Amino acid sequence: MVPRVRFAPSPTGYLHVGGARTALFNWLLARRLGGTFILRIEDTDAERSSTDMVTAIFDSMRWLGLDWDEGPGIGGPHAPYFQTERLDLYRKAALDLVATGQAYRCYCNPDDLKAKREAAQAAGSSWTYDRACRSLTDADRASRDAAGMPHAIRFLVPDGRTVVHDLVHGDIDFDHVNIEDFVVLRSDGFPTYHLSVVVDDVEMKITHVVRGDDHISNTPKQVLLYGAMNSPVPEFAHVPLILGPDKKRLSKRHGATSVGEYEKQGYLPEAMVNFLALLGWSPGNDEELFTREQLIARFSLEGISGGNAVFNPEKLNWFNQQHIMRLPGDEILQRIWAELSAAGLLDAAMENPVHTAHAIDLVKPRAKKLADIVPQLRPFITDAIERDPAAVAKHLSAPDLGPHLAAWRERLETVTPFDPPDIEAALRALADARGIKAGVLIHATRVAVTGQAVSPGIFEVLTLVGRDRVLKRLTLDG
Repeated sequence: MVPRVRFAPSPTGYLHVGGARTALFNWLLARRLGGTFILRIEDTDAERSSTDMVTAIFDSMRWLGLDWDEGPGIGGPHAPYFQTERLDLYRKAALDLVATGQAYRCYCNPDDLKAKREAAQAAGSSWTYDRACRSLTDADRASRDAAGMPHAIRFLVPDGRTVVHDLVHGDIDFDHVNIEDFVVLRSDGFPTYHLSVVVDDVEMKITHVVRGDDHISNTPKQVLLYGAMNSPVPEFAHVPLILGPDKKRLSKRHGATSVGEYEKQGYLPEAMVNFLALLGWSPGNDEELFTREQLIARFSLEGISGGNAVFNPEKLNWFNQQHIMRLPGDEILQRIWAELSAAGLLDAAMENPVHTAHAIDLVKPRAKKLADIVPQLRPFITDAIERDPAAVAKHLSAPDLGPHLAAWRERLETVTPFDPPDIEAALRALADARGIKAGVLIHATRVAVTGQAVSPGIFEVLTLVGRDRVLKRLTLDG
């Protein structure tokens, strides 16, 4: 079966990493099997939805590279893809259920029902709707309508059981005695989640519903609605929830939870996709690093585990570092323009972009995030640097260091070619000749030239900084 899958976020907030992981699994399934990935916006919660959040969701999905085949901005045979533009479909479906005796009008006051439920909970018992409006006669309903009483529409849950074959968890058995007659259309004419999602999935011919474990309890109600509409039931795959390191559901107390925040912090979309894919899915071996194309080639629903996944920020940092290492310097340069501009380094970086790219290749092993690269570039592309006082005190303050550095500076004027092997050979020869350890010159040179006590290999650094800048900084007044 060629899959038709969907991701249907509610624009009541930014795209959460849990939602992004769900979108990714659906996208991977569609791309792996040549299917269709549909984006639809469930914006019927008018009070909490906003166009800004819609835009933010689009931006985050585009950043992750999760392009959709049907949906907003793309169109498709089942448009529109915003639920608020599909309200007539839901109302018609609800009235059709009433007409076939599978649903009924409920005139009960929501506040009264809420009070009954809360009273039962306070007494330590459960309460389900007592079907009071199920027994109303046509005359009863007519009189209530004439009086202008608002009404919802409830689905009539039949006796029996529903068994859902879940592609992750296997068969899940639900006894209908635990499912009350649930509302499908509220008194304000807006559908509940159960009705709108089923109507859309039927109309859009969805074949697989891949979503979080927190939706398992919704599934029997929706399966009943598929049956009531004489429509085939899609395959269900409920994926594990994402937990924080404390094994509690991921939330803001664990740090950033929205995809947009990780973009701002300098994470690569390649790393985020790689990391999210392995939250609940496994390729079947110990492999961890994947390109997007490799994930598509390897992904299957069978690889999804039933246990909860833990969001480990340190692991994400590791993935990000690994993917930074895979990117060539010129590609990274294009991605850090905004950060370079904010640091006042963009003009200097672009004066010789090939040189800057070489410097990026040298410093990138020390970067966990893209933003970490920017300050490390300063010694390579500008004349002025700031030296760390602690590093100066440790490596540049010895009273007898001056003559050694002067000799080293003089020696560097004639090193030819000015490359790592020849610079290293010259330094070690000079240290031997002056009776000092090579490390004394190495550490002093590093602080003098870069301003820091740590850096990539100092001889590679000197080559890229260039002879003129190195000589100027070794005078300790540059």
